[in-house]
Order: sequence, then C-alpha cells, then structure tokens
Amino acid sequence: MSNKDTKYAMWPAIVHAKCPRCRRGNMFSTPMYSFHSQKMNTACPHCGLVFEREPGYFYVAMFVSYALFVAEMVTLAVAISVLTGSHNPWVYVSIIVAVGVILSPFNFRYSRVLLLHWLTPGLHYHPEMSKDVVS
Repeated sequence: MSNKDTKYAMWPAIVHAKCPRCRRGNMFSTPMYSFHSQKMNTACPHCGLVFEREPGYFYVAMFVSYALFVAEMVTLAVAISVLTGSHNPWVYVSIIVAVGVILSPFNFRYSRVLLLHWLTPGLHYHPEMSKDVVS
C-alpha cells in the first residue's frame, strides 16, 4: 500500500468535517442545512476519538464562531458599499442580518471543526488510525 492511500489530506478533511485524528469518520451525523438541527457525533465512528475533550469544551467554539461572523460581516459590508454605493444604514442592516442568519449553520459547524483541527493542543493526525480495521 502506498503512502498516498493511507494519508488523507487536511483540507478535504476540514471541508467535509472529518475527524481530526483519522480524517475518515464524520464529525456530524446530520447535514449542515436541513429541517432538523445539526447533531454532532459523540465519538468518531472510525477511530473512536471522543470529540468533546472535557465538559464544556465547545464553549470555546463560540469565540471561533464570533471571529468567523465578524470576518463575514465586515467583508459583506465592504462588498455592499462597493457594489451599491448606498449610504442608507437599513440596506446594510437588512442584508447583513439576512446573510448572518443564512450562514449561522455554517458558522456553528465550522467553528467546531476549526477548533478541533487547529486549536486543540495535543490532537494531531495519526495516519495509522486512517487504516481500515480488518475483523
């Protein structure tokens, strides 16, 4: 087996919300946009990593979500200014609130993904965990 078969790339794992340790198991059991709320798996279905490292661990994800939200809204405000040239604050408020509501499931999911992949000390990719278990 080649190294390419056993090693999974980081960016596709982040985009598809895969486990940070094996990059194979799904972190979420439901789709991002649906009529049901997003449900995060307790543990990785492939390698068994428990995602919530300690009680209240995902409170930190709120800060990551806030940073994502601020970056999105500043970018959106600049885009509105450039595209419309409007000075009416209600144009900005209405568009920013609407886009903020639409992007909230995205921010919820990827704040947790980024927290686990980049901001958790001691949690790294282990290629040996990516292999299929032969029973």
